Amino acid sequence: MVRETDRLIRTDVPHSARIWNYWLGGQDFYEVDRIAGESGTSVFPDIGVMARQSRRFLIRVVRYIAAEAGIRQFLDIGTGLPTMQNTHEVAQGVAPESKIVYVDNDPLVLAHARALLVNTTDEGVTALIEADFHDPDQIIIEARNILNFNKPVAVLFMGVLGHARTWDDVLRITGTLIDAIPSGSYFAMYEGTTEDSRLVRLQEYYAKTGAVPYYVRTVDQIREVFKNLELVEPGVVPVNRWHIDGTEIEDESAAWGGVGRKL
Repeated sequence: MVRETDRLIRTDVPHSARIWNYWLGGQDFYEVDRIAGESGTSVFPDIGVMARQSRRFLIRVVRYIAAEAGIRQFLDIGTGLPTMQNTHEVAQGVAPESKIVYVDNDPLVLAHARALLVNTTDEGVTALIEADFHDPDQIIIEARNILNFNKPVAVLFMGVLGHARTWDDVLRITGTLIDAIPSGSYFAMYEGTTEDSRLVRLQEYYAKTGAVPYYVRTVDQIREVFKNLELVEPGVVPVNRWHIDGTEIEDESAAWGGVGRKL
């Protein structure tokens, strides 16, 4: 396995995590990412809104799983660059004893995560493992060193499966992880969808920039991932329509997601 120390952080090629950070209003990006981000905004002016909607979806999902479902173990795959109210902060804010394992394999993400993704409580655990989400078996092996897979686990894929090479890969990855967690566990995901043609054009634009490709999915494809799970109401919906807390007032999001419980 190629580890972080064996790879260089490329500052001459736009990177999806850094572009996303730019759209979120963060500061962890380079000039090449800002240029790519602004070019993307010219194709899809609402991409920044969608990024913020997606982040608030993650916060509501983690809060629901911790507070309403009582889950105390989280496996957040495809961490991305840390921002405000990360998974461990939300979960440990509800239940201080929560254990969170983040997974990523990007060297910049790993460097920032090791510095910023630290426990907010004495009782909890916050850990980071370096792994590629295309290798779910390796993720499970390493996560078992920290999480107890005999007890319910919440698996999160927040906007990262668009980087999977094929749809068959998405089903293989998610299926492997869902099979590994016990009954009573939860699975949550969102992805950009074909519901907005501007997002499809943005996908086509970034395919030409040298950034890691991102493939938008159909809503039916996202629903397929949940086919063997009990969907939490209101099901697979635009992210700003899931458990609305009064802050979601924008037009319907192009990102759709949901939460399912393993029976």
